[in-house]
Amino acid sequence: MEIIRNKPLVSIVLPAFNEEAILVNNLSQICKYTTEFENNYDWEIIFVDDGSLDKTGELAEEFKLNCPMLKVIHHPVNLNLGNALKTGFSHANGHFTITMDFDLSYAPYHIGRILKTLESTKADVVIASPYMKGGKVTGVPFIRRIMSRWVNRFMRIAAQEKFHTYTGMVRGYRTEFLKSLNLKTKDYEINPEILYKAMILRARIIEIPAHLDWTEQNKLGLKRTSGMRVLKTFFSGMMAGFIFRPYIFFLSMGVLLFLVSFYIIGWIFINTFHIMATIQIDPAFFDDRFSKALGLVFKQRPHAFFVGGITLVLAIQILSLGFLSLQSKRYFEELFHINTSILKGSNLRDQ
Repeated sequence: MEIIRNKPLVSIVLPAFNEEAILVNNLSQICKYTTEFENNYDWEIIFVDDGSLDKTGELAEEFKLNCPMLKVIHHPVNLNLGNALKTGFSHANGHFTITMDFDLSYAPYHIGRILKTLESTKADVVIASPYMKGGKVTGVPFIRRIMSRWVNRFMRIAAQEKFHTYTGMVRGYRTEFLKSLNLKTKDYEINPEILYKAMILRARIIEIPAHLDWTEQNKLGLKRTSGMRVLKTFFSGMMAGFIFRPYIFFLSMGVLLFLVSFYIIGWIFINTFHIMATIQIDPAFFDDRFSKALGLVFKQRPHAFFVGGITLVLAIQILSLGFLSLQSKRYFEELFHINTSILKGSNLRDQ
């Protein structure tokens, strides 16, 4: 293999919580994989122990003695995935940053595929997606698999982008770009947040097929995410969809209510004009005939007036919220552009 001088440094960020059962094996697999490319890249592995309650931190420190590329960072308490990733990003010094699920449900070979794509396409973000054409899911419980697919499909509709996986953590980044995003989320929503802010900045985002495989973890009999946590992740993902196009949800609901009110009010007017044709008033002024016909319709169907009026008012209010959220989103995107430019300028001056 040709040896490349001035090899780029690659940072692998591994957040972990209570992973003592698989720690030594999985760190060994990652370290072994990186040695296959040691002539092409320099490596640093940033292991973030997110307040584990077992021996995860101790085992990681022991492993570090025989793996100089490994950095171990400890959170004193569990601060959740978003904060663990942000800690890892802040310690990343590489030209590229790769994030991996520590359970290796995405095998280490995805690291090489992501790096190859980052370099060949000059992308800012590369997403490993099991849900796109060519991707594959193995061994994941049916309910969890269906919920994950639908959350990502929902986000795809909300974002109006072609990507298939918004919640997945296995990705590659240009580190300089990643550090310019000023991330705020504390938990699972950090992955959609990264994509949302990357889209605002018109970043080059590439999605590649991946294989999500729980076979080995299921053989070990490890306790995976509990039912309550799966539901929490599902609803967090659904809520995260609002960050992409919040106004779509307001406008859709507002239009739906407006159509309901239009149907009811239209029915009221049609029946009013039918009754007007049968009313004989002398003198036959239009307003007298119309008001009398309207009163007869109200006497027959008073609920139609209440339902039609309430839905019309709600439709107007929700549509107004939609336009306000659209305006707020545009303000946010403009401010985010400005703040990112200021941050980049500040970083350049500091260098």
